[in-house]
Amino acid sequence: MERYEIVKDIGSGNFGVAKLLRDRWTKELFAVKFIERGHKIDEHVQREIMNHRSLKHPNIVRFKEVLITPTHLAIVMEYAAGGELFERICSAGRFSEDE
Repeated sequence: MERYEIVKDIGSGNFGVAKLLRDRWTKELFAVKFIERGHKIDEHVQREIMNHRSLKHPNIVRFKEVLITPTHLAIVMEYAAGGELFERICSAGRFSEDE
């Protein structure tokens, strides 16, 4: 994790927290999902990582890498600055196919 510096918290969910990171070398921003190591890391998380790794599409957030800390599994991915999609859909009511 020494390559990244934490900028701010960007969300939380059932499995962990999401934080905004900055690459210390390139200054590029990334999102990271921290999942506490232990009973929460199971075949579902493993499957998520394997599936996310294989997805390459301009409309899907790109997977970068997985890091292990003493307490957490960290899934580093492209940062999409638009906020929570669910919240945007709820506030807009609906989107067209172009959006």
